[in-house]
Amino acid sequence: MATDQNPTGASSTLQFYNSPEPLSREAHGGLAVQPMERPFAFAAAGHVVPLTVAEFGFAAVSYPIIFGGGEHMPLAVMGINAGENMFINDGTYVVGAYVPAYTRRYPFVLAADEAQSRLVVCIERNAEIFCDKSKAGSQPLFTAEGEPSEYTANAIKFCEDFETERRRTEAFVNVLKDLDLFHIREATYQQPNGDGTFTPTKLAEYFAVSEEKLNALPAEKLVELRDSGALEKIYNHLTSLVGWDRMIAIATEQAMLRQLKAAANA
Repeated sequence: MATDQNPTGASSTLQFYNSPEPLSREAHGGLAVQPMERPFAFAAAGHVVPLTVAEFGFAAVSYPIIFGGGEHMPLAVMGINAGENMFINDGTYVVGAYVPAYTRRYPFVLAADEAQSRLVVCIERNAEIFCDKSKAGSQPLFTAEGEPSEYTANAIKFCEDFETERRRTEAFVNVLKDLDLFHIREATYQQPNGDGTFTPTKLAEYFAVSEEKLNALPAEKLVELRDSGALEKIYNHLTSLVGWDRMIAIATEQAMLRQLKAAANA
């Protein structure tokens, strides 16, 4: 997908993006990208991040995969508190944590040009990765001839591939909806009390595939899901939900460390 010279009305309702603007040689010919010591600092407040179905197998090892909102969008849960990603430390993901494609494509994105009913290549102009192309060690967005550089071309291709996977994900979710496989689940935490008892505390309410509904499907439907690859992704999702316990354990440890640090500094 090429850059656009005069698009209008690009959508800005995107997580991590404040004001995406259409990429063009006229507006961004002097820009380059620079190496970053804290490449994912922008995502530190993202406690949930969109996933594509192709990523389920990778993400399930690291995070609970849930479905949220009216569209039942797949989400990787990265924190139990809003605005806190527990897997980003000082601007980088912790070793072993999967980095979703949604996060890796930043600061590029395909955004909706509502006026012309199409997608256009946009960038988050104020992203820290951008610098003047005169800076040593940087990679320009455009060549001297005004064409997208290799870096930019690769970024655009990544965005296009992401859009393809997003549509596949939408189709996958629609299959689950058509089969009425979703139900509402809760993630709860047993908060300890001073007297040794525990109080259940709800952390989240979300959509998940119901194993009962899945097991009640006719055999031919299960075969269809298996042959299409959807059944594997469903089990990736179901298996990932044990990750809530891991996240609670991490959050508890982090809270204890903060308390100890505060006590030491008192």
